[in-house]
This record gives sequence, structure tokens and C-alpha cells, in this order.
Amino acid sequence: MSAATKEGANTAPVKKSGDVILREIEAEYLRTDLPSFRVGDTVRISVRIQEGGKERLQAYEGTIIGERGSSTNRTITVRKIFQGIGVERVFMLHAPSIDSLTVTRRGMVRRAKLYYLRDRVGKRTRVKERIMTSGRS
Repeated sequence: MSAATKEGANTAPVKKSGDVILREIEAEYLRTDLPSFRVGDTVRISVRIQEGGKERLQAYEGTIIGERGSSTNRTITVRKIFQGIGVERVFMLHAPSIDSLTVTRRGMVRRAKLYYLRDRVGKRTRVKERIMTSGRS
């Protein structure tokens, strides 16, 4: 074979796999303004709500009891007590309806999911606070 035929064989376009294409598209929608948080932290989430032709922000504050998913499908479950009744809500972190997320209190827990809080009432639902020291989170 001559050198000309070898060069001609390598001019075919490189095909990307479906997974690579999907990651490139998802990367456009990932949020970069999210703070670091863990399960057990108390967070305040501002959610955009459409009512008629108007849009307003509604704050939802509670304890993160679970995380799941990755990339654009990442969700957190937040639990709060409202008028003596436990209310849980699942938030898609990269959704455009989420305006902001702030951590109001760091919790110290030893579980990945805090579903046991569903069975607890009153002061027993409290989570110990994690004291932040320099160098460790």
C-alpha cells in the first residue's frame, strides 16, 4: 500500500456514541450555583410558582432526608412539619423552577437516608448540628 491510500482511510468522520451526545446536551442544563450540602442539612429552597399570569417565589424550608440520581436527574427529598403534619416534597435540583437553594443549618447524621424521621414526632425529629471547623466539612 502506498502512503496516499493510508491517509485517505483515516479521513472518515468520528462517530460519537449516544451516551457522549446525551452528556453534552445535559451539560448545558446543569446548574453551577448550588451550594454543597448533605443529607441531614436544613435547607431553604425558593421555588418559582405560576399563578394565572403572575409568577412568584415560594420558600420551602426543611431537612433533607434523601438524595438520588445524578446529572440532570438529581433529586432531593425535603421534609418539614407544618401544623403538626409531616410534609415531604421532592425537588429536581437542576429544574428551572428552582430559584435558589441555601443551607440554613448543617446536620450531623450517620445514614444516607433519614426515612426513620417519618415515624418520629416532636422533638425526636431533630437532627444534631454539625459544627464546621477549618479544614474539615
